[in-house]
Amino acid sequence: MSSPILEKLSSNKSFEGELIKYKFKSAALGGLSANFNLFLPTNASDSNKVPVLIYLAGLTCTEDNDCLNESHLRAQKGSFLGPASSQGIAILFPDTSPRGAGIDGEDDHWDFGTGAGFYLNATNPKFAAHYNMYTHITLELPQIIEAAGIPIDWKRQSIFGHSMGGHGALTMYLTSPQKQYRSASAFSPVSNPTKCPWGEKAFKGYLQGGIEEAKDKYDATELISKNKEPVHILIDFGTADNFYKQGQLLPENFLKAARDAGYDEFQVRVRSQEGYDHSYYFMSTFASDHVHFHANFLKA
Repeated sequence: MSSPILEKLSSNKSFEGELIKYKFKSAALGGLSANFNLFLPTNASDSNKVPVLIYLAGLTCTEDNDCLNESHLRAQKGSFLGPASSQGIAILFPDTSPRGAGIDGEDDHWDFGTGAGFYLNATNPKFAAHYNMYTHITLELPQIIEAAGIPIDWKRQSIFGHSMGGHGALTMYLTSPQKQYRSASAFSPVSNPTKCPWGEKAFKGYLQGGIEEAKDKYDATELISKNKEPVHILIDFGTADNFYKQGQLLPENFLKAARDAGYDEFQVRVRSQEGYDHSYYFMSTFASDHVHFHANFLKA
């Protein structure tokens, strides 16, 4: 069976590298078209495959913000490209959900459905054919990109994200087989989603078994509490983040579970950043820290 054809939609030079937008027909997303952005540093070549960071974005699709059209801007806003270029690391920016599935109700709420796939594989029959972002990111995108001959070394992957994407990064890191990712980090992640409104809404909608089904697969706090393997995790959150104040993020729950499981500051670091909010201004301040954190493991 032949691999789907990658269609190159646009390209921009950035920090001596190239930020490219691609499109292809995704089997994991039920045959829908899927877009992604890929930053390749200047040292990437057929004779020099480079390590890759996967960045997962948050709940960004509202009536005022079309994620698909804003994906290049999102990639630039995070301030990751400069540090990644200097370290010779590629960055993959997937979308946050399938697009155009035509499922009744998927566009009714900004925090569920389009733009809010929650990085899981749906088991509710209503969504199961299309909402499989876990498989799309962990399996499909690496296979598609490798088949296209793009010089990425998939043996050297790490993953990070923001908000809902931080949830996705942590859970994929803790559940992917054969230690697929060398490290994980997150900005303001939804750290204990079975205990917060965003997560409860997503799991009740996407999963046939609801919150109980999610606990062993898609809740980073539950996963770290049972994990026995060495980990490399960095988390930053802002004390002025309204979503933190509303109880959507719950990073202290994750930290307590990690410490109770025996992980020390070198294995799991959770940093509260005084006065910072949930925005890209916060992310851009600490973007370089996160890229350099991953570089320690990707270039080892």
